[in-house]
Amino acid sequence: MLRRRHVNIKTVKELDGFPKLPEPYVDKTAVGGTFSIFTICTIAYLIIAETNYYLDSRLQFKFEPDTDIDEKLQINVDITVAMPCGRIGADVLDSTNQNMIGHDSLEQEDTWWELTQEQRSHFEALKHMNSYLREEYHAIHELLWKSNQVTLYSEMPKRMHQPSYPPNACRIHGSINVNKVAGNFHITAGKSLPISSGHIHISAFMTHRDYNFTHRINKFSFGGPSPGIVHPLEGDEKIADNHMLLYQYFVEVVPTDIQTLLSTSKTYQYSVKDHQRPIDHQKGSHGSPGIFFKYDMSALKIKVTQQRDTVCQFLVKLCATVGGIFVTSGLVKNIVQHFWYIACCKFLKPGEPKNDSIPLIPHSNTNYPVETINLLNISAPENIDIMFKPQ
Repeated sequence: MLRRRHVNIKTVKELDGFPKLPEPYVDKTAVGGTFSIFTICTIAYLIIAETNYYLDSRLQFKFEPDTDIDEKLQINVDITVAMPCGRIGADVLDSTNQNMIGHDSLEQEDTWWELTQEQRSHFEALKHMNSYLREEYHAIHELLWKSNQVTLYSEMPKRMHQPSYPPNACRIHGSINVNKVAGNFHITAGKSLPISSGHIHISAFMTHRDYNFTHRINKFSFGGPSPGIVHPLEGDEKIADNHMLLYQYFVEVVPTDIQTLLSTSKTYQYSVKDHQRPIDHQKGSHGSPGIFFKYDMSALKIKVTQQRDTVCQFLVKLCATVGGIFVTSGLVKNIVQHFWYIACCKFLKPGEPKNDSIPLIPHSNTNYPVETINLLNISAPENIDIMFKPQ
């Protein structure tokens, strides 16, 4: 049967189950404290830097053969030509002699060539932005891909006040789906008429003075919008100083597959070269005046993948960083502390005897003399009685 025992509250409060070093054995130095603070700050900084590096993904670009040859290619255009819509026509003719304009029609809207002050400011900003991106793309392409900014500029503002004279330009805009083969998208004088081998443009009752292919490219891209892709032709404006001019744009289209941590998309990049020449049959410069975009598909595609370390790799790097800094800091601290002792003559003070003996720590505060017992002179008893008590 258990009896109730009186517990001393003071004894319970003073109870400490964790052993601690006595105060004389704790070495407190300025060098050790300084290194402790420096180590804590360094470890905190490296933990933050390692976490930011883990959260910041990396982009990997590699080439692969393009096997999706049966897909359709989407062309997005928004071009303004300084001619009325009744005098020009837009068509797409690919290398298979298929006229794709019959499947998807582009919208033609009568407008004015002269821009308002707000529209001109917007177009100049677009031109400056594209020029800067083309020149500095190699330095900021990682930022563009990670920005998640699909469009870097807004749409052109609407015209608030209409001029008093009739429209003198035509805006051609929209999207068309074509075969994924080489072809050309062109804008030339006259409406198109399909024939068995392609199509022709009929420009009756038009003289060479009616031709004016001064144009402004507000948008020209392939596929869907995607961050990180720069469209070189957007913001381009050509002023024709000759009525019979042929503008040619040679476009190389590269399929691009983008695989991020959250989504996957397919789009297209392109590079372009432009050329213009006057049409003069008497001087041997033949052709039809107009605007021709001759595009060709690349046999290779670019695959962009977004990569990041796993959680296990992140934790291993974090532990290795903290442990390495802690151990290195301890070694450096010991070396510096030894040099500090040598500089301040801390190893052995002048006149102080060297004593290698271990001091004895008394176990009690009593003043009784300690009696020494010689175990060799103790005599053993002659008779030892052992009595067993039954259980």
